Amino acid sequence: MADRGCLAEAEVAGASPALVLGLNPILGWRERLRAGLAGTGASLWFVAGLGLLYALRIPLRLCENLAAVTVFLNSLTPKFYVALTGTSSLISGLIFIFEWWYFHKHGTSFIEHVSVSHLRPLMGGTEHSISEPGSPSRNRDSETSRQNLSECKVWRNPLNLFRGAEYRRYTWVTGKEPLTYYDMNLSAQDHQTFFTCDTDFLRPSDTVMQKAWRERNPPARIKAAYQALELNNDCATAYVLLAEEEATTIVDAERLFKQALKAGETIYRRSQQCQHQSPQHEAQLRRDTNVLVYIKRRLAMCARKLGRIREAVKIMRDLMKEFPPLTMLNVHENLLESLLELQAYADVQAVLAKYDDISLPKSAAICYTAALLKTRTVSDKFSPETASKRGLSTAEINAVEAIHRAVEFNPHVPKYLLEMKSLILPPEHILKRGDSEAIAYAFSHLQHWKRIEGALNLLQCTWEGTFRMIPHPLEKGHLFYPYPSCTETADRELLPPFHHVSVYPKRELPLFIHFTAGFCSSTAMIAILTHQFPEIMGIFVKAVIRVKTQKENAD
Repeated sequence: MADRGCLAEAEVAGASPALVLGLNPILGWRERLRAGLAGTGASLWFVAGLGLLYALRIPLRLCENLAAVTVFLNSLTPKFYVALTGTSSLISGLIFIFEWWYFHKHGTSFIEHVSVSHLRPLMGGTEHSISEPGSPSRNRDSETSRQNLSECKVWRNPLNLFRGAEYRRYTWVTGKEPLTYYDMNLSAQDHQTFFTCDTDFLRPSDTVMQKAWRERNPPARIKAAYQALELNNDCATAYVLLAEEEATTIVDAERLFKQALKAGETIYRRSQQCQHQSPQHEAQLRRDTNVLVYIKRRLAMCARKLGRIREAVKIMRDLMKEFPPLTMLNVHENLLESLLELQAYADVQAVLAKYDDISLPKSAAICYTAALLKTRTVSDKFSPETASKRGLSTAEINAVEAIHRAVEFNPHVPKYLLEMKSLILPPEHILKRGDSEAIAYAFSHLQHWKRIEGALNLLQCTWEGTFRMIPHPLEKGHLFYPYPSCTETADRELLPPFHHVSVYPKRELPLFIHFTAGFCSSTAMIAILTHQFPEIMGIFVKAVIRVKTQKENAD
């Protein structure tokens, strides 16, 4: 534990990885003098103000005015102090309540917003928060808002488990439901989108399956699937439903998916022959294509779970070559996980080179796999003490930067990889950059990090420093746009209630809210004491004034 946070504690905003380990550059005497003068500027102004006040004490009659104020304060009764403290505590309390409400609604302090937006320009500062319509800053703000909205969209989990063979077995053992109603409802919508079309009325079995996908009760869906098979023994979607929900083992699920594959290929070839006859036939071809791709992908996942990893890799590669437009299933993430299990790191790098592109959506699997590959080259010989003395090598700098990039994208993952937080079964849908995505990634990739010696040690030493380099990750970012604030709400809908949802980073309260809270509490306490003990508080105030007067007269 001594090594933990050794790099994080030394990191500062915008610091390079070399500076993270304490390798500060040597400054010349001019730079040191300039830095010293800049640091003592406020103190010099304060001393100059005191000297000016002392020089003007006689023309301004400071002693006479101070004596008059002292006489006035001595003549005040305790009731005045009660009224004064009560009024000030009431005003500060109202300010605190308004500041708290404004912060929760707009995400910033009202006093801070007014001072930056209106007072700073009057005092000669430059204003950045107000921009004209059509200006570059306004365009960047609107683009960032659109990105936040799109990135808070829920995505299908490419590594989701099988309901009957895995999720239901978990329920049998623990008595807990691993999937939420919201998550299963999203899956039902996906099934209706993938496996149904407007021409289902032409085939009775497809009509039955269209109703089956809308059923909420699992036994009712399974019963409808058997009814569809009675009408048509080659109904591929019926086999898919039984493989997903009725099969209690992966072996049974694979057997049913193989039957679905045989039926799906037959239907797909028929649809190909009629695809240009009408728009209805084209819609039917799209549906049959989706069914075939889904079946092959799940067969590859069955082979991966049963230990036939090379077979799974071959199915995935063929699927990506045969149907390149269907990237919404994210088959490449399944391929990355299987290649890591084979320890084929060169092939993993080749896949990343294609999908870790600036124009493509990022994911925790892509960012953390890239970090793992760069960490692998240096982790076995990495030592924080040695690195802090000699500095970071080029490979170590690349590894640290890759970890920072991954953590900035999804800060929830390291706690699961370092086993600081317990894992649960991943949901069927995930939220990018959220806790649900972190669970889905760590559930499948934790073993790959453990296999590489020293990888988790390097992650432990560096991951906490990422958000120390970004003081306000909800407002800005280095490599990605600001961390979206909508992740907590969506994650609570996707993750089961027995799981403690990770909320990180938390929005920091502005300084003015802390100040008003402290001021409100202190004035309220003084008001209560003054009301309960007016004579004692009056004596205390007069004693304080008397001591101050004596000191000033002595000076």
